[in-house]
Amino acid sequence: MVKMILFVALLMSSCCLGLNGASGLERIEKCGTKCSKGLRCKSKPDYIFHPVCQNPAEGLDTSSIFQNISLSTVMRCEGRQKCSLHLRIHTTLQLSESITGLSICTVTEGMMSNCQIISLKRASNQRQSGLQVEVEHDCTEISPNQSVKVTMETVPSYCGITWIGTHKAPGCSSKDLQRNVPECITGRLSYNVNPQRKELSVSVSDMLEDHNYHLRLCKKDFICTDTGAYALIKKEEPVKSATFPFSRPLPCLCIEGWSAVTDAPRVQVCPFKERVEELWFGINFDPLEETLSWEPPCRVSAVVGLCQKREDGLCMDLPHASQNASRAKISFTKVDPHPQLCMKFTTWSQSWTRCPFANARFQAWEFAVTRYQGHEGVEIMSQITADFSVELCAKSDESDECRITNAHTVHVEKHQAAGLNLKGEFCNTCLQAKRMGVEFAVTVIRCLDDCNKSWSLSSVISSQPSEPLTWVIVTVGVCLSGVIIITLVLHILLTVNQKRKQKRSCSSKKQIDASIKSVVPAFHTQVLIPDSPSCGNTEKAVLIRD
Repeated sequence: MVKMILFVALLMSSCCLGLNGASGLERIEKCGTKCSKGLRCKSKPDYIFHPVCQNPAEGLDTSSIFQNISLSTVMRCEGRQKCSLHLRIHTTLQLSESITGLSICTVTEGMMSNCQIISLKRASNQRQSGLQVEVEHDCTEISPNQSVKVTMETVPSYCGITWIGTHKAPGCSSKDLQRNVPECITGRLSYNVNPQRKELSVSVSDMLEDHNYHLRLCKKDFICTDTGAYALIKKEEPVKSATFPFSRPLPCLCIEGWSAVTDAPRVQVCPFKERVEELWFGINFDPLEETLSWEPPCRVSAVVGLCQKREDGLCMDLPHASQNASRAKISFTKVDPHPQLCMKFTTWSQSWTRCPFANARFQAWEFAVTRYQGHEGVEIMSQITADFSVELCAKSDESDECRITNAHTVHVEKHQAAGLNLKGEFCNTCLQAKRMGVEFAVTVIRCLDDCNKSWSLSSVISSQPSEPLTWVIVTVGVCLSGVIIITLVLHILLTVNQKRKQKRSCSSKKQIDASIKSVVPAFHTQVLIPDSPSCGNTEKAVLIRD
């Protein structure tokens, strides 16, 4: 049991040493000046303007006056979250009959010099000459991340015996300072993301006591730009949290928090910093100016270019169509909108492709192989008036490249189609078309399917542009509708004419029946006369007897 208690005590002491030593600054209960060898140390403020230095006494070794000089930072605490930083100056001073102490001056940027004179005296009347005494002074208060210039001189001041050094205090990145020094206490932020509702729930802990706390969403660049989402957490609130809506999970969207004090340090966490793919949205196209543009929502180092997407999914870069992106808007002018035209974003580690015309919303023209009466042809249908380059190329078994054998220019009027009639025999033949008059355009390839068919490029460009297939379908539909309407009218007229004839037939038949009735008794016969259904009688026959 005793061994167990000793082990726990040893473990706790090790933890405490770790907090106050290796992983934190050394603590002091109070500041002061200390010296060794039984000397009395006394410090007092020195004047800003020092007297003129004196020449050293004969036989004084000026090179060994100051030795083993070190500068460090220590922490003095008066309670939780109420700690301050102090500069500790340590040196070994060799005394002589002519040196009775030293002067220490510290200067920080924007502040006046602070000087202290440290007098060294023996408790007895023994001689001090030749003694080496260690002197330590730690009453100079400094701020986090502050640079301090330290100057040490002898008392009295001898010319040529001066030591100058600099020291920089640790910054607020130190966990020890973040927990204990008010200037470094930022609070700790934790968050939960609700992707369905697009909300960020933020909680604050370890905030500066007895002070309110600010929270906001911002976009991180050189500074964090406010997005308008803000909350003030009151110090008396038991639950210190807030909820923020967001539109897109951008990698530069961050949560920023700081205490409600002057010049308070701020803490930032960025929940979506790995979501780089969210940057490649917001591509815009102006159909009037034929301009394709994209503006980065966050600062990013990327190369933005245009490419043509192939059937196998690869996107081949267009020549002279790449720009470096940082924060400025990227624009490509005179762009031919086509489903195969895409924008490629490349960073140092990965590439992404976005195809803004994939839904054919802005497609200006179409290039298609058609078949009519056993012959294949090619049509270019355009929604705008434009010129097109059409090239005939042949493929070989040795290479995948299509060797151009013939080239032509085709002019197509707005909402019209230009046809290419093919007759003869051409195997492994393709046609590739590209819109002219623009700076960035894709090349569309259409290949002839069957080598057993015969094609030739006779009269490559039709003398008269053919109507698009859509107009042909509309014309056929109108003709069919006309035929149906005329047939219905003729059917109605024929039905009316038949009814009129039936009425006249029924009236004459009744007269004949009356005469028969008057004649029948004379012949003493039976006559079975069928009655016409069209005359309004529902019986099948009428039996006439004498």
